[in-house]
Amino acid sequence: MRILFLVGVIVCLAVIGTARAAEIAVVPNPASVVRGEGSFPVSAATRIVAQDADGLAAARRFAAVIEREHGLKLAVSQGPVVDGAIAFQRARVSTPAEGYRIGITPRRAVVDASDRAGMLYGGTTLAQLLQNPGQSGVSSPPGNSTLTRVLPAVAIEDSPRFRWRGLMLDSARHFQSTAFVKKLLDAMAMNKLNVFHWHLTDDQAWRIEIKKYPKLTSVGAWRVPAGQAPQKDIDPATGKPRLYGGFYSQAEMKEIVAYAAERGITVVPEIEMPGHAAAALAAYPEYSARADPPTAVPADWGVYHDAYKLDAKTTRFLQDVLDEVIALFPSKYIHVGGDEVDNAEWKAGKLQGPFTVGMAKYLASKKRRLVGWDEILEPTLPKEAVVMSWRGIEGGLKAAAAGHDTILAAHPTLYLDNRQSGAADEPPGRGNVITLKDVYAFDPMPGEIDAAKRKHVLGLQGQVWTEHIRTEERVAHMLFPRSAAIAELGWSKPERRDWNDFLRRLSAQLPHYEALGMPVADSAFAPRLDSRLRGNGEMEVTLANAASYGDIRYTLDGTEPQATSNRYASPVSAAAGATLKAAAFDGERRISKTRAFVLDPAHETRRKSQELKLCTENIALSMEDDAPIGGDRAALYADIQSPCWIYPGVDLTGVKAVAVTVGQLPYNYQIGELIKKVTFPKPETAVGELEVRLGCEGELVARLPLAPAAANMAITALPAAPLAPRTGKADLCMRFAQPTLEPMWILDSIELVK
Repeated sequence: MRILFLVGVIVCLAVIGTARAAEIAVVPNPASVVRGEGSFPVSAATRIVAQDADGLAAARRFAAVIEREHGLKLAVSQGPVVDGAIAFQRARVSTPAEGYRIGITPRRAVVDASDRAGMLYGGTTLAQLLQNPGQSGVSSPPGNSTLTRVLPAVAIEDSPRFRWRGLMLDSARHFQSTAFVKKLLDAMAMNKLNVFHWHLTDDQAWRIEIKKYPKLTSVGAWRVPAGQAPQKDIDPATGKPRLYGGFYSQAEMKEIVAYAAERGITVVPEIEMPGHAAAALAAYPEYSARADPPTAVPADWGVYHDAYKLDAKTTRFLQDVLDEVIALFPSKYIHVGGDEVDNAEWKAGKLQGPFTVGMAKYLASKKRRLVGWDEILEPTLPKEAVVMSWRGIEGGLKAAAAGHDTILAAHPTLYLDNRQSGAADEPPGRGNVITLKDVYAFDPMPGEIDAAKRKHVLGLQGQVWTEHIRTEERVAHMLFPRSAAIAELGWSKPERRDWNDFLRRLSAQLPHYEALGMPVADSAFAPRLDSRLRGNGEMEVTLANAASYGDIRYTLDGTEPQATSNRYASPVSAAAGATLKAAAFDGERRISKTRAFVLDPAHETRRKSQELKLCTENIALSMEDDAPIGGDRAALYADIQSPCWIYPGVDLTGVKAVAVTVGQLPYNYQIGELIKKVTFPKPETAVGELEVRLGCEGELVARLPLAPAAANMAITALPAAPLAPRTGKADLCMRFAQPTLEPMWILDSIELVK
């Protein structure tokens, strides 16, 4: 029957319709695509029919997406497959779990699947196929004046490679609205991601309402952010620094779980234990393993020494919490964290193993499976426990070898809070640069795993930790489009993955994100400029983008670049002082925002901290300034273990002075014994200075006092420091001489003045 289904579709595709074959651009890439001729017309009069409840659910989801993206409101009804309709039907020949088949001819469009998930995913692919007439080579059938959209003729057979295709959102460090979480779920559904791992508790906040323990949210959900600016932001209602935070009520949780389920997504909650517990212990200090539990929710990032006690009362407290969590989340998986337990009592007594065993047994008694970060992997770990490998892939390798199911969530590649480029306009995040291509190149089935153990690799997951990602727009920037690469790794067969073809298909998906209202990073496609002053006084400009994809179009007259603007093909000459605007296009489709570059020779030597080289990269971070409270804040790039920057190979000929801008940040980092390695040169003034040297151990060529910046909590331009006349190139090294660790002075920019 399966063979007859495909043969029938292919015959129809071959003999019906006169339109040209369409471009098929689906993410993730389906397992099998057979193109046909012609197209199926879709207008407001087109019906969607389904035979059963699962089909109706998928049909309604498809209709909602089409209305959102195309403005077409299509009627959904129960009924048989008929010509002129889009149909969702139960497969007569079974498909793999979550799999589907699609057959589109000029007469009808049919989604065929054995389960609800397959029907949903078939509808997702169908929505990505729907195009404007004439788009990507699709022609309108003659004589159809009411046509507004078309589905290209095609036969698709598809199913996922892995069953766990996830994203993790950290809502503990910074709180996101329920509206944003729903939008994120919509974007996940668009790429067939099926697990939403929700990090709801940590040292810095507790975000889930637990009715038996109300102080978990009345106390644990709120903190005063670190820094001078938040300390001076006084709430008139209390006369104290304003609290920052929020939490999700149980009603909101149920709403989000239901919203996710409608889209084929399982919500897996994470309740951290036994460590990362400072917020809970600020609310209920009686459960602390330390004699001096926190008195308020802390605002430092890093690893605290706080942990729960291992006694009967605390165990009962945690089981009570899990009981309410289980009642809210039908997922068979419950994540309990288990990472970075840096508590002397727990380490000395080797308590984590027995604790994890106890929690795994308790969850098993509720018909749930414990999931934990790879620190939980010990010989005593029950076989049903799932190991999430974050410290690279090693935890996953060991877990699979020991017979445990595992999920690859490997740092750094799958940590999506890493920056996507080293450009100055990238938002704050971890200092590593993990590009879209880096993510796409990740191997979700390492060759080191024995063939007999590969069944234990459930899949993979991308993480976005939000210590340095304060806003929802920035969370979206970090997640998309890199999560589309994760989706393809989790869904598509290895032989169906190709980097250049992925870019082609991803480009076609960008309008879907736009229709959803989900901001997407354009880091892979954004034009980047390099320029130099020529002998004739003109500027020579070179343009490129990281992915080497699409056409860069530019203007020099101040107008917005269009698909018909000048196409960059070789270095461009422009008058000094001109403004060049550039954007990337894929055919007529814009795939990047416009970047405007002022070609000013006087600022050719200006570099932001992100454009400099760090002297070391022990703990490299791109951090957001703590001021101003309202409005835009600078992103500052540094190694917090050794703040030091290098401006390499700079020509000092004709340089008369050095000008810098600086910021000051709170040193709100719990880095343990590493804090002893943070040292500074001895200052000559009370506040300190920025030292500029020829090489980090070389001659001091400038010293810029910090006193003018001491009272300014935001970015300050220091008075320029003169440089003695020099010629030739050198590496300039910038380091602060300061008397104390607080505040942490950071270089924002440097410019050599001629």
